[in-house]
Amino acid sequence: MLSVILIAEAAAYADGDGTYSGYTPYSVYGVGELHPPGSAFNMSMGGVGIATRNKRFMNILNPAAVTARDTLSFMADFSVSGRFSYFGQGCVKSVHNTFNINDFALSFPVYRSSAMMIGIAPYSNVGYDFSTYTTDPQRLALQGLSTESATGHGGLYQVFVGAGVTFWKRLSIGAEYIFYFGKINRKVSIDYDDASMLDQESGYIIQARAHGAMFGLQYEQPIGKRSALTFGATYRMKARMGGHLTDYSFASDGTSTDTLRFDQYRLQKDAKILLGDEIGAGISYRYGDILTLEFNYTHSDWRNSGFSNTSGTVYNAFSNIIDAGNVFSSGVAHSFRLGAEYTPSRNDIRYYYKRCTYRAGAYYTTSYYRFNNRPVNSFGITLGATLPIFKAYNGLTLSAEYGQSGSLKNGGIIERYFGLNLGFNIFDIWFQKPRYE
Repeated sequence: MLSVILIAEAAAYADGDGTYSGYTPYSVYGVGELHPPGSAFNMSMGGVGIATRNKRFMNILNPAAVTARDTLSFMADFSVSGRFSYFGQGCVKSVHNTFNINDFALSFPVYRSSAMMIGIAPYSNVGYDFSTYTTDPQRLALQGLSTESATGHGGLYQVFVGAGVTFWKRLSIGAEYIFYFGKINRKVSIDYDDASMLDQESGYIIQARAHGAMFGLQYEQPIGKRSALTFGATYRMKARMGGHLTDYSFASDGTSTDTLRFDQYRLQKDAKILLGDEIGAGISYRYGDILTLEFNYTHSDWRNSGFSNTSGTVYNAFSNIIDAGNVFSSGVAHSFRLGAEYTPSRNDIRYYYKRCTYRAGAYYTTSYYRFNNRPVNSFGITLGATLPIFKAYNGLTLSAEYGQSGSLKNGGIIERYFGLNLGFNIFDIWFQKPRYE
């Protein structure tokens, strides 16, 4: 518990000092870009996990999966991720690198077929920094040359405590309490070339918290001596955000600053903002300890989230106006994920590479927000492996991801990214009573 609290405090501090835990221009809306699900174990298989039952690795995507374990086993998972992104719009191109803690979780048995887990993971990331130099004739006539810029950083984290129990050795159910917290800073500024004009800066700061829950189930059906099908489902409830919102606006001549607006609101009282709910379903096929195949689908509805449509102006790479109006709005998110895992010979004593576990996956997702009435689509492929370390199921998980997000239609931006994830899987047996003769 102490380790989780310390990491939570470190994460909150990182979001408050202007660093980027994630970076994409599309995080300008809502709570930002939702973080990819799961640990390095899940990410190496395209993000699947709803129907995963694996006693060697923690699966934090379904609370019912916590019961897939050796009876006296203690498990821990810690992973970090890095991402290299390339952004393109016409002849304008840029790159950006980010690094973030991905998850930290602990799992332990409670009584017979029941177990618990506790941990922390990112929920959303906000990170962007872009500007344009005014060349529109109408605006030049009114205010002269100026540079408009918009920046944002921060995000939300989730601390979770879950428990599960298995009935009749096949049906597992689980529940999870989730506490969301974080800080999001957004700012827009206008700097005029004419020294007689007052520069302007406006924005808002959200210090958010919310309480939520997730429920899950898994049913395992043997279909032979070594094969089994597992059906999984999850439901993440909507969460109403609390905390405070500070809305401000300043004007400056370079030597002094005037406050034009400074208002503070209580989110639960003055504004109703909800994190969207999510329904997930999955099916997996397992052949002994050798092969696993899995498919997941999720549906998340954000249409009643309370985030108002965001108006603005869309520019192209040459700072020419493409469209003005409601640029961003809330919608429905979908994801389709496919993953595979293969272990040649788990107990091979001669060849190390045969004891390694190899994974691959693919995914296609649509965002919870709409850009110019169209969702932002993402797709990618993943590869990974777990390298056994020492005894039992301890291992080092490595995974790589390549994908693309966005479109150039209607002033959009294409993002191509390459991600690396590094995970540490710790396994131990508790409460053993050695016998000596």
